[in-house]
Amino acid sequence: MITSQRKIISDYLKNTATHPSAEEIYRRVRRILPRISKGTVYRNLNILKVEGKIQEISASESRYDGDISSHAHYICQKCGKIFDIFEDCRNCEILKHRKTKVGKISQYQINFYGHCKHCQ
Repeated sequence: MITSQRKIISDYLKNTATHPSAEEIYRRVRRILPRISKGTVYRNLNILKVEGKIQEISASESRYDGDISSHAHYICQKCGKIFDIFEDCRNCEILKHRKTKVGKISQYQINFYGHCKHCQ
């Protein structure tokens, strides 16, 4: 069952390309739901992640992406911005559901690190 709070969090993530932190999500969602607590936001982010409806990106602090399509992320090591990379990872989908010696791959996350054009 999806709660109205979880739906608002999910909708916010699906409509932003900025890969916000939990704190940023809390501040945005609080404009719509002034009584929502940080704990509720964190709990719902975790539920959405476990359900496979969002992805958590491991950076200096966890960031979240509402786009669960097959793509990688470029994380700028200077400014911390995260960019989606779609075109260079078209073949990454072949990894999904592939059996390896250690088990079957159900999901994957590819992150690239460097300095973005703005920070170079």
